[in-house]
Amino acid sequence: MGVKMPSYGGQAVIEGVMMRGSHAVAIAMRAPDHSIIIHKEKLGALYRSWFTKVPFLRGLILLWDAIGLGMRALTISANLQTGEEEKLEGPMLYLTYGFSLIIGVGFFFLIPAAIGQFGEHLFEWSAWVSNLIEGLIRLVLLVGYIWVIGLLPDISRVFAYHGAEHKTINAFEAGEEMIPEKVAKHSREHPRCGTAFLLDVVIISILLFSFLGPLPLLWRLLTRILLIPLIAGIAYEYLKWTANNIQNPLVRLIIKPNLALQRLTTREPSLEILEVGIAAFNAMKKEEEQVLPL
Repeated sequence: MGVKMPSYGGQAVIEGVMMRGSHAVAIAMRAPDHSIIIHKEKLGALYRSWFTKVPFLRGLILLWDAIGLGMRALTISANLQTGEEEKLEGPMLYLTYGFSLIIGVGFFFLIPAAIGQFGEHLFEWSAWVSNLIEGLIRLVLLVGYIWVIGLLPDISRVFAYHGAEHKTINAFEAGEEMIPEKVAKHSREHPRCGTAFLLDVVIISILLFSFLGPLPLLWRLLTRILLIPLIAGIAYEYLKWTANNIQNPLVRLIIKPNLALQRLTTREPSLEILEVGIAAFNAMKKEEEQVLPL
């Protein structure tokens, strides 16, 4: 029986890549002077607690990872680029986080729900049709939003770092030598990607909300917020199952939409960008080995 491969993850940040293990996280960033700056820190016990072993509940860890650790990594990278005089921190930082979260929930969950409710009353759609239309609107908003922001040069560059993150992890999992020229040959798609998680959340929300039947507008909006943790838990388990069974031909078929959407959130990275992704991975792996030798 082979040794189980560690499930490393990460995300792109501004001019850099964050890599996360089970004990440590490292962020490698290309500074304005073109040097690579490494930020490392130990992860809290939450990532290794009993909570992460409970099916469906552990999906909340992924949400926290994306919202908490991910936003902090973005802030660290942004502050490196702007310098000390324009550093984002303190109350303004938390207000920015909170406002972004409210806008995201409102745009992707509440607005589609309100449109579905409007159509249910105006066009006399059945509750099932109304919920289906709501879900399709949510899907279009997600894909459209990703496509539009990807047209911005700055975001397109972040997407190139996202591609570097995927290629680096794919290269490690393939046993490849971690140098830019060899890492570049690997795919910029990965089955555990956060983009795939978002698509799974949308698809599962369509199925789940369809069973709720007709609801008054207030209850409809409340359920869209209150059921987000449940949807995240289901989406995490589905993503984990597909990643663990990626060699199955049927699984490879059903995750094609997940991989296709990643073509929008990644770009082919240059060798210089790959160098940053590899630096982040090596720094994280070194920190991990100091705690738990691999």
